[in-house]
Amino acid sequence: MTSLWQHIAARIREGTGVPFDPDPPRHLGGGCINTALRLADGEQQWFAKTNSAERLAMFEAEAEGLNAMADTGTIRVPRALCTGAHDGQSFIVMEYIESGSAGPEGQTEAGRQLAAMHRHTAERFGWHRDNTIGATHQPNDWRDDWITFWREQRLGFQLELVGHNGYPSLQRAGEQLLDRFQVLIDHDPAPSLLHGDLWGGNITFDREHRPVIFDPAVYYGDREADLAMTELFGGFGRDFYAAYRETWPLDPGYGMRKTLYNLYHILNHTNLFGGGYAGQAQSMIDRLLAEC
Repeated sequence: MTSLWQHIAARIREGTGVPFDPDPPRHLGGGCINTALRLADGEQQWFAKTNSAERLAMFEAEAEGLNAMADTGTIRVPRALCTGAHDGQSFIVMEYIESGSAGPEGQTEAGRQLAAMHRHTAERFGWHRDNTIGATHQPNDWRDDWITFWREQRLGFQLELVGHNGYPSLQRAGEQLLDRFQVLIDHDPAPSLLHGDLWGGNITFDREHRPVIFDPAVYYGDREADLAMTELFGGFGRDFYAAYRETWPLDPGYGMRKTLYNLYHILNHTNLFGGGYAGQAQSMIDRLLAEC
């Protein structure tokens, strides 16, 4: 029987039209949801992620998100080649990019290039398909209004999950915010193309010191949601923020809105991992309620 990695190699040959006969795959670390592999034959090398077969839709959405960002021509993104399933396993194959260092201008370029990617906009908020944020389903139904989108597709969705996952008091506290979004989101953002999960673990730099972003949860939304997440767990330098703001200044009130946008991710971490994230989410809700 053809092994999974041999099947993937055949799909790579089909996708590129170039002979590819790799050595057995090298397993890579760093992921907590998927198994990561490097396939190489001395001439080509590809990066693949695998999971159970029922996760194929997750990989299909990731491939579309990667290529949507790559198509902007603004910041480097590993372009997806193919997805598929074999012998009970699903997979995604993408360009393998060797990591380097940021260099003296890397953070500056990352800020400029992210702002340039955010200039790519749509007519509405959302995306043409749902995807995942971590391992959690992320609904992306189109909405004309950003407040409605964030209330229904983001915060409201996560609050329902925390209720189901054993945090009813946190759900009740968070629901007090849902009717106050006119105060909390007090500007009129454009529907920018977003990475959607832009924490420090999802950016690197290649051998030429160019920034590279990956593992997206793409949709069109307020660009501040991407920028807010860069501040949540660190990993982005002062030059990054200075360059972003110089390229596209932020609207007044971002300091409050970023707490609201990051609450979505902390609620998601509560749903995925529990522990201290519930207390952090409650503190963020308390702070936002005090503001409005």
